Amino acid sequence: CQSTTHTAPRRSKRRKKNEARNGTHRNVDANQKHTCVRSCVFEDDRRPRPSAQKHVEGKPHERRSSVLRKQPGDWCRTTMNSRVVSMTAELQVPTPIAKLMKEEQRETVWENEKMEAELVQVAQGKLKEVQKRVMKGFQDEPVAPYQALPVSLKHLASAEPIVEPSERAPEEHNAEIARVIEEYTDLLRERTKHHLGYPYNLDFDYGPLEGLQRFSINNLGDPFIESNYGVHSRQFELGTLLWFAKLWEISPEDYWGYITNCGTEGNLHGIYVGREVLPDGILYTSSETHYSVFKAARMYRMDFERIETMETGEINYDTLQERLVRNKGRPAILNVNIGTTVKGAVDDLDKVLEILDSAGYREEEFYIHCDGALFGLMIPFVKQAPMVTFKKPIGSVSVSGHKFIGCPMPCGVVMTRMKHIKVLSSDIEYLNSRDATIMGSRNGHAAIYMWYTLTKKGYGGMRKDVEKCLRNALVLKNMLEKAGVKCMLNELSSTVVFERPTEETFIRKWQLACQGDIAHVVVMPNVDINKLQIFVAELIASRAREAVQAAKQVALAAKEIEDCDYEFTASSSDSEM
Repeated sequence: CQSTTHTAPRRSKRRKKNEARNGTHRNVDANQKHTCVRSCVFEDDRRPRPSAQKHVEGKPHERRSSVLRKQPGDWCRTTMNSRVVSMTAELQVPTPIAKLMKEEQRETVWENEKMEAELVQVAQGKLKEVQKRVMKGFQDEPVAPYQALPVSLKHLASAEPIVEPSERAPEEHNAEIARVIEEYTDLLRERTKHHLGYPYNLDFDYGPLEGLQRFSINNLGDPFIESNYGVHSRQFELGTLLWFAKLWEISPEDYWGYITNCGTEGNLHGIYVGREVLPDGILYTSSETHYSVFKAARMYRMDFERIETMETGEINYDTLQERLVRNKGRPAILNVNIGTTVKGAVDDLDKVLEILDSAGYREEEFYIHCDGALFGLMIPFVKQAPMVTFKKPIGSVSVSGHKFIGCPMPCGVVMTRMKHIKVLSSDIEYLNSRDATIMGSRNGHAAIYMWYTLTKKGYGGMRKDVEKCLRNALVLKNMLEKAGVKCMLNELSSTVVFERPTEETFIRKWQLACQGDIAHVVVMPNVDINKLQIFVAELIASRAREAVQAAKQVALAAKEIEDCDYEFTASSSDSEM
């Protein structure tokens, strides 16, 4: 801002407190008698994020950042006001007017402080009006029936009320239930049509298994030891585990594993085993690791090192080696990403093992967990990819079942070495079984769905799905580049990263996962060329609408400056007369 000679208005303590809380503040220079309104935003993506917390070695209770200590309402208000102020900052009127005025007009302004102060009040009033219009635009913006609201408003989900049967006649009550379910089915059908941002394979048909929904199938306890509860699907779970044991090259007598309730549980279990095997170990993982790994570190009160990444999202190997050497006196527990959450980057397992060897770590001094939520099932079918196999000195692997396989409910698989699981197994008399799982009760239907898909497709069918995803991801990248959209595709990935669209309705419609100024599309087996073509066409149209709107804002701002200039010139002429 250019300094002017007007005096900053006095502000009350309450006003100062509100400005600090809402993300806006006034920058006051007493010597220059200058005041300007500017945006107070976060450097990375203009909103507070839990992942911004920094590790304090040896003090796990101090890892939370000050951002997390805010009240939920403050978080929401800070985010919204930061957006409003940053969008309207360019409409500050006093300074542009001073630049555009002729020299003699400036002298007149500076001589007449009262008139200049009135002009400042008019400009600030207009700025507040613009802020109100922008805020109203955020609040009144139509919400497409495809996706949740932006992150700052995520707690505003609606509820489907439960109506007691006694309040209606039986026929009317049953008809209302049928109507609600039918409308919800239509909603799911529409959302599925416009789903691209999250790694779920929606190409499945489990019609032959619908009859199993009438049974409460629970695989509680150790999958290898039956409990007194007889309604289970352990035979399908063990068959699925054998399939993965063959995929990851470990003999039946050397592995232990189970079907989890989600991918996060697989990471929690893998890190848990590592912590039990090496109680004094330090967890090493990249900054682009899935949040569940950092959650595990907090839950287990582990010291951890957050390693920076390269531009592709792959872990920085030089930094990893430096930290390992620095902490050589303690064991190492490493999380290796087989596909990061946002960019789909794959950490080179072989390179990590070389670094451990060069840093002087023996096999009994480190434990490696491989987080392969999505790409852990794709990498084995890519020839040039580094193999994830138990023939290498790794401790555990986890994948998700609802992603590449395409189960209709969240689930996954975690597998580790039998010698490790003995450390944390315990006999449960109540179950008449042994348990080393995280959750205890486990969805028995998930084991059947995974067994069903893998049996129908086999290794050959999975390989075809992988080839289709990688091929279509390359097609999408080429289409975006031809359309002038900056994008990136890692070599071993089907996640296409591109510039974040500025139109929120478009983001919600296509359910895009965004982080900072980037978004991504995860090309799954259910995504065909036609769907990608429609997406690119709508993205181009969205960018065009936003460009036109931005041009209009510039024109409106210029027009307001002209109007203020004209009003000021007229006022100056009247005062001279």
